[in-house]
Amino acid sequence: MKRNLLCMTAPVRDGFDIPCHEIGPASAYPAVALVAGLHGDEINGVFILSRLADFLNNVEEGKYPELRLVRRVLIIPAVNVLGVNLRTRTWPFDKTDINRMFPGSTMGETTQRIAYAVLEATKRADYRIDLHTASTDFEEIPQVRLHGPTEAERQTARKFGLPAIMERSLSPVFTTTMMCSWKVWPGESFLLRIGQGGTVQLNHCQRVFRAMVSFLGRIGVLEGVDIALEDEEICHFDKASAFRVYAEKAGTFVSDSQVGRWVRAGQELGYIYDSFSGNVIEKVVAPIAGLLTGIRRHPLLFEGDLILRVNRKV
Repeated sequence: MKRNLLCMTAPVRDGFDIPCHEIGPASAYPAVALVAGLHGDEINGVFILSRLADFLNNVEEGKYPELRLVRRVLIIPAVNVLGVNLRTRTWPFDKTDINRMFPGSTMGETTQRIAYAVLEATKRADYRIDLHTASTDFEEIPQVRLHGPTEAERQTARKFGLPAIMERSLSPVFTTTMMCSWKVWPGESFLLRIGQGGTVQLNHCQRVFRAMVSFLGRIGVLEGVDIALEDEEICHFDKASAFRVYAEKAGTFVSDSQVGRWVRAGQELGYIYDSFSGNVIEKVVAPIAGLLTGIRRHPLLFEGDLILRVNRKV
């Protein structure tokens, strides 16, 4: 069932809605809550969740007779609806970051009221999943991010079947994020990071869509899923396993290297060219042997910009 999570008015135009999907048997709270589009330029997550909602609605309507949705799923494909429409990361009116407005308030600014509505709808779910991308300049491998995880979350994270699990401590600075607000409640919380902002990367999206369906099968929410055996190793990385390469000189960075590939120490992964003369001014090489988990995609570099990240296998 599609409904509006929140309906709000605007000063000189029609009001706007934040739609969501509630799919599966009625219950006091959802078994799984999925959220994307807290930032308006993170289109991969919006696309994945809209497609997942369509798929689960078709399951509910009996179009996949071998499948049965046995527990309720809540999907909010795009929280920052105006940001998505205007292709801006923040809330367009006052440039605030919705993911810095939690736990929100019914009496606060617009973005605080949005945060409050999202948190109230999702906080009691057994499994809570927040989809993000990297910036519009940088691409990351599809991954599960764990923040201050429990042992149960570490085990459950493997059920997504994505190639990398990144573990981070809870930040003492970002206490107003949705993840931080979720962690107060019983249940398990996960953040998925998928590709690059500002675009739909179909290969990444298809992979994560399949991962989401498989995850719903593995946790017993969607019955009848043909769960394939893992065809690649799932690596669990902590913060210390990441090695970063920064630009020593400004210029134009060009690379055909793909995230998700294992690289050798010293392997050439790209080149920085002088933007006017065209000559190579720096070779960019892997600092260690490991998994290429992120790489810059915007070609123009300033000195000190992050170019790539390689994670050493623990």
